[in-house]
Amino acid sequence: MERTMQELDAVLELLAMLASDIRTPVLFALLGTAAVSDWRSYRIPNWLTFSGALFALVYGTLAARTPMAGAASAFGGLGVGFAAMVPFYVIGVMGAGDVKLMAMAGAFIGPEQTLMAVLFTFIAGGVAAMAFAIHRRRVGHMLANVKDAAQGVMFSSIAGIRPSGRIEPSQSVGKLPYGICIAVGTAIEVLAHQLGYV
Repeated sequence: MERTMQELDAVLELLAMLASDIRTPVLFALLGTAAVSDWRSYRIPNWLTFSGALFALVYGTLAARTPMAGAASAFGGLGVGFAAMVPFYVIGVMGAGDVKLMAMAGAFIGPEQTLMAVLFTFIAGGVAAMAFAIHRRRVGHMLANVKDAAQGVMFSSIAGIRPSGRIEPSQSVGKLPYGICIAVGTAIEVLAHQLGYV
């Protein structure tokens, strides 16, 4: 019992340290706002992503032990977040707002954490897509769409033409507000990193 209490105290202390850095509450507030906006309107506003990225770049540079290291981490995270998502925008399976949101989150957490946040985001997206398809009773339809899109991208790449993962509206299972998945995946990564799990 005493050991359990000590472990709980250690976890609470780590979470308190996380909250003491203003970047974390600001990031979580921006992610929450983006998720709600995407849920309601399937849009993530530019003012949110651009102002969030600007804050992360400036604060990350000024708050670091050396401004050069802070700038490298913030700009590196922004670049990794952008580079990881832009191919999905190019083939038409993700919106520009999603790309900008992941880039913004990357500016807050740096390049290494951004790679993990992208992984957690894809896991959250897969779970959300499956739940969405189950709710609509269209799992088989969704899996067929995934197979068709993957084959289309593969054959386009082999043929040397611009790949497209777009699905005809009549074949679509529905639109998933991916900003929610980015928010969930990034928040899980930040908390898991602080607690020493990743």
